[in-house]
Amino acid sequence: MSVADAVATRRSVRAYLSRPVPRREVEEILALASRTASNSNTQPWHVHVVTGRTKRRLAESICRALDAGGGVAPEYPYQPGEWCEPLRGRRRSFGDRLYRSVLGVAPDDHGGRLAHHRRNYDFFGAPVGLILTTARRALAGGLLDAGAFLQAIMLLARERGLDSCPQASFLDFHPILRRQLRIPDHQIVVCGLALGFADRTHRLDRLRTEREPFDSFTTFHD
Repeated sequence: MSVADAVATRRSVRAYLSRPVPRREVEEILALASRTASNSNTQPWHVHVVTGRTKRRLAESICRALDAGGGVAPEYPYQPGEWCEPLRGRRRSFGDRLYRSVLGVAPDDHGGRLAHHRRNYDFFGAPVGLILTTARRALAGGLLDAGAFLQAIMLLARERGLDSCPQASFLDFHPILRRQLRIPDHQIVVCGLALGFADRTHRLDRLRTEREPFDSFTTFHD
């Protein structure tokens, strides 16, 4: 698969087969992703790979905390308190397509929305979950580097016929992640990532998102 094909076919997949992903496959993806550019080659990222019983225990702990009243504030401001246009409209369109069109969940069906949201914490059934962290003292530069590293992982996975989904939902439960995965204080949680083989029979496989044409966000200075 070419790089262009990997980019064009990458999607945030939210339903996976139970088919296992060989550890060697994950190791090779991470080894290649380590070639990602970073500020002065600082390579501030760290990856926690969770599978099997560890993944299940993590999901159970987070869901118990969710049922008890939710999580805590993320360690960095991931999103604004109020969205502006056109970002707000794009976000609303995505939510409407996901919940109403694909899942058949009405806007006022809070139970249905929560049931789907809970699936985040089992990595949508993917056999492999990744928790990505970055050096706290690297500040915004570390987040930028971690984002580039994350994109490399997703594209390399796609090249191998795997699918993925980056998950900011884990940010609300970073104390649980820190405790169970022994994440040191000098690292902050960036996001989670589901990794596995997409379940093409699941209704969530119908979810598609649009992209703006390049000339709507590009200015050429000749």
